[in-house]
Amino acid sequence: MIAARDFVLSLFVVLASVGSGLAADVKAKAEVSCAAAPKRLEYDCTIKLTDSRSGAALTGVNVTVGADMPSMPMAHNVKPVKATPGNEPGVYRARIVLEMHGEWAVKVDLAGQVRDRVVTSMRFEPKK
Repeated sequence: MIAARDFVLSLFVVLASVGSGLAADVKAKAEVSCAAAPKRLEYDCTIKLTDSRSGAALTGVNVTVGADMPSMPMAHNVKPVKATPGNEPGVYRARIVLEMHGEWAVKVDLAGQVRDRVVTSMRFEPKK
């Protein structure tokens, strides 16, 4: 009786550790697009998050978006802002305010069930 209980307890521990590792195994893929907002140097960004392996939409995660200028490290960076969920699963929206036009590294940080960071290089130009 004790051996059976120990086996069941051991099995439970193994299954629990495997289940908790599943979310950690998810690698995010982010498709980021940004469009000029009404004010100068403001951009409305749409972030589509999927699991890079399965292609499934990533929902229920906390998403923040920031940026820095790789050509001028530590001189130009954007304080991260919290993204809000969009109308479709895995879609999030955020408005960022840049310091100048040019090449920026947009950083999408995920927290919660999935923890990851995706960095996308983007060029921002003045509105035409």
